[in-house]
Amino acid sequence: RQHRSIFDRPFCVSLSEQSPWGRDRGKFMESMIVGDVAELTDNQGTLTLFTNDKGGMNDDLIVTKTDQGYLYVVSNAGCADKDSANMKVTRLAECKAAGHGVDLEFLEECLIAVQGKFSFGPSMAQVLQSGLTDDLSKLTFMTSTLATVFGIQGCRLTCCGSPGEDGVEISVPKSGVVAVTEHLLANSEVKLAGLGARDSLRLEAGLCLYGNDIDESTTPVEATLLWTIGKRRRQAKDFPNAEIILPQIKAKTARKRVGLVSSGPPVRQHTPILRVMVAPPPALKQNIAMGYVDAPYAKNGTPIQVEVRKKPVVTKKPFMPTNYYSGQ
Repeated sequence: RQHRSIFDRPFCVSLSEQSPWGRDRGKFMESMIVGDVAELTDNQGTLTLFTNDKGGMNDDLIVTKTDQGYLYVVSNAGCADKDSANMKVTRLAECKAAGHGVDLEFLEECLIAVQGKFSFGPSMAQVLQSGLTDDLSKLTFMTSTLATVFGIQGCRLTCCGSPGEDGVEISVPKSGVVAVTEHLLANSEVKLAGLGARDSLRLEAGLCLYGNDIDESTTPVEATLLWTIGKRRRQAKDFPNAEIILPQIKAKTARKRVGLVSSGPPVRQHTPILRVMVAPPPALKQNIAMGYVDAPYAKNGTPIQVEVRKKPVVTKKPFMPTNYYSGQ
């Protein structure tokens, strides 16, 4: 897998702590997500979920507690309208009416992701480090910092490997995104790649894509995403729609997200029996897919019949081991 610079437009939200408007920013955010914001250390982020009144997922997002006194939130661009409506129109109004101190700022920024298998090896580190004054090796998995990138001030670097590999996502002010992209592409190690390439990488890592593997009708238990629910919040049963989601842990669900491997023709999207996403991965020699099966058939090694000429087999995820940078 080559090093990739992937261009996207994120939906970003900043929850300020400009006293008294930001004192309750953590409570405000936790009123909508399953994650534990209170346990985050400065400049640490977490993947979490917006849930709805049926226990389904309205979106997945990353919330970072910055040392500048605000929460930095990035959710899917495709869900920007419903996310902003829920946060600003519904929840913000409710919190302010209750006397809580919180405010929102919607940022006009672009996102560039530089990612690849050998992140923080010679190539990836040199590509970014040449444009930074900060030491990139200090930025470990799921941490974030403000920096000047190739002369563009006010960029936020976040070490998060959404395709299952280490990489840095750079949130850049709109006025500077072309300059940063051109500086990156000036290095022969960097190649532009579309979202299709990124999609194959996240599939190898067994990671979900919102709107494809998870949606408003899918619960975290069905999607095997219980790890996104903070331990404290699970014990307190205080995250949104906990009364629906938590009982599913003991009672089990009728279906479960699994990984599949197969030989022969690949299993395509929406193949009968399973709802799957499959692609011939660049680093593996067999077809892989993810889909939902009846829970009794979700055990590793179970053959699954679908409408192709071969039988896929349930396998453990991720298909390829992740390679996140921990500073070691």
